[in-house]
Amino acid sequence: MIDINIRPCDNSLLEALQHKINSKTKPAGALGMLESIALQVGLIQNTLTPALLSPNMVVFAADHGIANEGVSAYPQEVTGQMVLNFLSGGAAINVFCRQHGIELAVVDAGVTSELPAHPLLIDKKMGAGTDNFLFGPAMTQKQCEQALMAGMKIVEEIADKGCNIIGFGEMGIGNTSAASMLTHILCDIPLLHCVGKGTGLDDDQRRKKLSVLEQASQFHRLTPDADPIQVLSTFGGFEIAMMTGAMLKAAQKRIIILVDGFIASAAFLAAHALQPTILAYSFFTHLSEEQGHIKAMEFLRVRPILQLNMRLGEGTGAAIAYPIIQSAVNFLNEMASFEEARVSTKFN
Repeated sequence: MIDINIRPCDNSLLEALQHKINSKTKPAGALGMLESIALQVGLIQNTLTPALLSPNMVVFAADHGIANEGVSAYPQEVTGQMVLNFLSGGAAINVFCRQHGIELAVVDAGVTSELPAHPLLIDKKMGAGTDNFLFGPAMTQKQCEQALMAGMKIVEEIADKGCNIIGFGEMGIGNTSAASMLTHILCDIPLLHCVGKGTGLDDDQRRKKLSVLEQASQFHRLTPDADPIQVLSTFGGFEIAMMTGAMLKAAQKRIIILVDGFIASAAFLAAHALQPTILAYSFFTHLSEEQGHIKAMEFLRVRPILQLNMRLGEGTGAAIAYPIIQSAVNFLNEMASFEEARVSTKFN
């Protein structure tokens, strides 16, 4: 039995944190979203003086059987090739993690190609990609549970090193199709509004992708009240399932969760369906260009930190948003109050 119990945040410091934020030398609300970020971090850590320690980024990679249906602009071997790029330090996520001092790990959750041992690579391969969900479940429920537990184990080991903030990213040709299906079912949103251009499909290719996914939806006929693990095992990828488990464990450990874009948010939707309390521990770092991501954010009633028209994945949005969260924590801890600075407050 998988332990997915997550304690709610302790809100006993809510008033004290809000008072501390309001007492800074600025008009109330003048730092905008930074103020709500500072408040949330303080509540997650249950302290008036929060700190971000040993930031980590975990990128989960796997292949998808549905890619055989021509739903991506790129061939499946690109997944393994991009993982090698991560390991050699040449991808966008490498650049941003270096820039912001974030420790990067890449997880082989189920890449079709064999990957060489590397200090950055965590080998949790569940198989050579998932099955094609057009004709049956992407994975068995047992495989799904194993992937969830593998993700939990990864976060457990990272937490033991003193990390209290983790970003989650992914790589996998075909995974926008999996994310579209998860969003369609878990948010009860028409598939038409969940399917985008992914890695760069043209209009005709997008229509083909939508047609394939509509066939899969009709074949499985899952409804929003289905068991979330059944939904995840039917349509998810090994990287998505593993990321779902990792997010659940992070919340259990009171670790701040940085959710990247569409695919990471689909993993989050599965985690949220299993344990809604996870929302309090999470920041949605950017709004993807994928239309399904917009719908998922509306479903969760959350406001992503950034809107930069990004749709790369890899955890790039999470890495770029990290210094903004850092700024929110720093102003809470270091900015003077009106009393400390001997600045007059406004007239009552």
